[in-house]
Amino acid sequence: MFLRELAPGDLETAHRLLLEKFGGANRALRRFRIALIGLRGAGKSTLGSLLARVLDCPFLELDKQIEADSGLTLTIIFDLYGIAGYRRMERQALQRILAKHRRFVLATGGSIVSDPATYNRLLSECFTVWLRTTPEEHMARVLKQGDRRPMRESRQAMRDLRRILSSREALYRQADAALETTGQSVKQSLHSLALLLRPR
Repeated sequence: MFLRELAPGDLETAHRLLLEKFGGANRALRRFRIALIGLRGAGKSTLGSLLARVLDCPFLELDKQIEADSGLTLTIIFDLYGIAGYRRMERQALQRILAKHRRFVLATGGSIVSDPATYNRLLSECFTVWLRTTPEEHMARVLKQGDRRPMRESRQAMRDLRRILSSREALYRQADAALETTGQSVKQSLHSLALLLRPR
C-alpha cells in the first residue's frame, strides 16, 4: 500500500533499492538477459532481433512463446480464456524462458507491465530497456506493419493510445534503462541500445 502512494520518481528509486537487496538474479547474469518493453510499434521485435544477432544469442518473443506453448493463437487464447488466461500463460512462458536460457534478447508484450507478478519477475531476472517514442510514431509504425484497424476510428484510436501510454508510463519507467527512438533510424537506435548495455 505504501508503494502505491509514492511519486513516480520515488517509486523508481524504491524499486531499484529493493531489486538490489532482494533481486532474484545477480547483476552480472541480468546483463546477459535483455528484455525490451514498451507499447506496440516501439521497435522491440526489429531492434531485438538485430541486437541478438550482434550479441550472438537467441532472440525470443514472449507472445510467440505463448502461442508455441499453447498451440493456440493469441486471438483464440483471448476468446477462450480471456485476459486472466493470457496472463497465466504469459507468466508460465516467461518462467520457461528463464529456466531454459542463460542468455537472450526478449521482446515482451506491451501490457506485461500490467501484471505485477510477471513484471516483477522480469525486472528481477532481466536487464530491462523501455523503448519509447511518441504516440504519433507508435501509430505510424503499427499502420506500417499492416494493421489497418486503427484507421477505422483514427481519432478515438489516438486518444486510446495516449491514455494507455499515460497509464503505463510510471510502470515502464521502472526499467533499468530507457531508449528514445523518435525520429531515429533503426541503425541509430541499435547503436544507442548497444551503448546502453555497456557495463558501467
